[in-house]
Amino acid sequence: MVPSVVALLLWFTASGYLVFQGFYNRTVAITVRDVSIPAVTALSSIQQERRLSIAFLARPTGDLKPLLDQRQLTDRELKKLRAVADDSLAAAPGSIQQRWRTLAGYLDQLPDTRSGVDAQSTTGEQTSLFYNDLLDAATNLFDDQARIVPDAVAAQGGITATELFRASDLMSRAASTMDGAFAANALGRPEYLEFVRLASAYRYQLEVSRSQMEPKVRERLQAIEASGEWQALQAAENAIIAAGAWRKGTPAALADARRQWAQLTGTAAAQLSELTIDEADQVSARTLRTGNNQLLTALAGSLVALLVAVGAILWALRQSAVLVDRALSVRLSRLGDDAEKLIDERLPAVMGRLRGREPVDLAVEFAQEDYGSDEIGQVAGVLNRSVRAAAEAAVDEAKARAAGTAMLMGVARRPQRPLQRGLKVIEDLQRQIGDEKMLSHLFDIHHQLNQTRRFLENLVILAGGQIGRRFSKPMPLRRVLLASFAEAHNYQRISLRSAVDTNLVGYAVAEVIHLLAELLDNALAFSSPSTTVWVTAVKVNHGVAIEIEDAGVGMNADAVERANALLAAAPTPEVVELKDGAQIGLYVVAELAKREGVQVNLRSSAYGGLLAIVLLPERLLVAGDRTPDAGGQQVITATAAQAAVPPVNSARRGPGHAGDTEPAMSRSAVVLLEPESDATPDAGDPSGDTVRSPMSGPGVQARDQPAAEAATQGGKPPLPHRQPQQHLAPGLREEAPAEEPTHEIAATRSPEEARSRFAQYQRGRTAGRTADSDETENSAEQGRNT
Repeated sequence: MVPSVVALLLWFTASGYLVFQGFYNRTVAITVRDVSIPAVTALSSIQQERRLSIAFLARPTGDLKPLLDQRQLTDRELKKLRAVADDSLAAAPGSIQQRWRTLAGYLDQLPDTRSGVDAQSTTGEQTSLFYNDLLDAATNLFDDQARIVPDAVAAQGGITATELFRASDLMSRAASTMDGAFAANALGRPEYLEFVRLASAYRYQLEVSRSQMEPKVRERLQAIEASGEWQALQAAENAIIAAGAWRKGTPAALADARRQWAQLTGTAAAQLSELTIDEADQVSARTLRTGNNQLLTALAGSLVALLVAVGAILWALRQSAVLVDRALSVRLSRLGDDAEKLIDERLPAVMGRLRGREPVDLAVEFAQEDYGSDEIGQVAGVLNRSVRAAAEAAVDEAKARAAGTAMLMGVARRPQRPLQRGLKVIEDLQRQIGDEKMLSHLFDIHHQLNQTRRFLENLVILAGGQIGRRFSKPMPLRRVLLASFAEAHNYQRISLRSAVDTNLVGYAVAEVIHLLAELLDNALAFSSPSTTVWVTAVKVNHGVAIEIEDAGVGMNADAVERANALLAAAPTPEVVELKDGAQIGLYVVAELAKREGVQVNLRSSAYGGLLAIVLLPERLLVAGDRTPDAGGQQVITATAAQAAVPPVNSARRGPGHAGDTEPAMSRSAVVLLEPESDATPDAGDPSGDTVRSPMSGPGVQARDQPAAEAATQGGKPPLPHRQPQQHLAPGLREEAPAEEPTHEIAATRSPEEARSRFAQYQRGRTAGRTADSDETENSAEQGRNT
């Protein structure tokens, strides 16, 4: 039955199109023959009425009888036109009906214009303008009739007929201009220029239309142009153009032209009107024949298509009877029963088991029975595949739900270890007040909180947010590297081999630190606690390349290739891919690299571990400067393994120097880089607080400024500030050199002094690192962070 229905639809579409085209062409042709051709005769009479009206207004003392006779002739022609137009245009296209209504509106105003001419209450210019608008409306009607015909040849012929009528009207307007001039015995400059324009326009119009005319019409035009009257008219027009404007009597050179003007122009107007009618008649006759042929073709084609469709339907019915005779209904009944059981019983049971997190083997649960290889078997196969696809979707949903739960749990647990270590250090401080190791514990607290902040920022980054930290000024690259060391766990194992002397633009500092910290964490977590992670920053052609190399467990070639593809594409992570959150770092690095246009590439290391190469583009770099920045912070040039410990100077302050000079600034185990004090807090941080680096700021403010002074200035009293060495005994305080009473940060120690002090510091903390080593080994068993 389907082929039969398709055949009927094709028959209906093709037949409808052909019939529509045929009727459309016939309707347009009929309106041209019944309306347009009679309208040309009536409009020619209106052209003559226009000439007489303008001549009468130019010389009111003239005879009015020719004008009245012409009006009667015009009324008779218009009455015939209106009688056929209302019936013929009822089925015409909407655009033609609209044009006819416009023309009819002008015809309804004709009596008022005539009354104004009789009463001489209007001017010749106003009368000419009204008649011109009326004839322009008729020209627009003819033009629309020509252009809506689908047949290109017929449309071109109709356009040519319209151009002939336009040429006839232009010649009549030129004649009307001279009628008024001869009656008034004066031809002003504006009227002269208008006559020249109209005479030139109708001649040009005839010449342009000549090549598109019907052959017989073209021959008749040539005969008219060769006649003596046409030659006389051309000579008269040329004489008028040559004479120019004139006043107070007709020039002698125009005496013959004035005497013959009415006869010559009347004959030429009639001849051009006849040419227009001949052209329109021949074109409409051809259009009518085209429409009739299309109707015949549509009827014949429809009959053939109908016969084919009927034959297809009969054949389909016969084949259906044969299939029914072969027990088709029995097979279909079996298929329906099996499908009902599959949908109503087996599928809901499988869904319930999946919701209960029970294992399901879809191949066993939805094993397909053999229904044959014909259409019924195909339907059964499609049905079974559809049900299986729905079950597979449910399986995927269950996996995604479980993976999402595991990922959220892992992400929620990940910040707990740094926070717990920080709390433990704080508890130790409570029991060790006055211990000289208190400063190193404070450093540990700051380090653990840095890690916690970075872990939480990972979630913000993956959600499309921005890091809360902001830097407005460029920072030295070496300082950026050391800041990233400070955010990595077990930073003491990091060794900075070399760093190029350049600065990183401020807006990229926070994200580059975060990116490098993630890579460093990965390298530290998957390498033995006894090994070192090497970091190198060198200048290359396209920017600066930062290499992070470890001697850890490494990755196989396929895993490296997949990781590099992910880093290059930076896709939005799927919950299934994040698993328990252990793989979140790789997506964070990819997202940060995409934001800043940084290239990150992984490859195998010669030490058996992994080599991560970070390429910072030139647009993120500015010229290097080894001097401290504007904020007063100084770049620490020591590596992580050579970082300073709390200083113990040999010189001690006396009691009289308790508050005279600024105490020595304590340093973290690695440099910590924070935004400037005047940076605007990020919109994502509701508190708006900006953490200041232990090394930021020019120094400690004077201690003797009372809190009440701040309160009197309109604000609350400031919070108390802890000052280094404030509660030490006077004999234990360190003295600053007398010749340097400045508040600048103390200069960085030499690498030898820092190495010596840090070695003593490390030996005292060896036992405390055992827990961290065990944690590193456990993380290696779960999979890499990135």
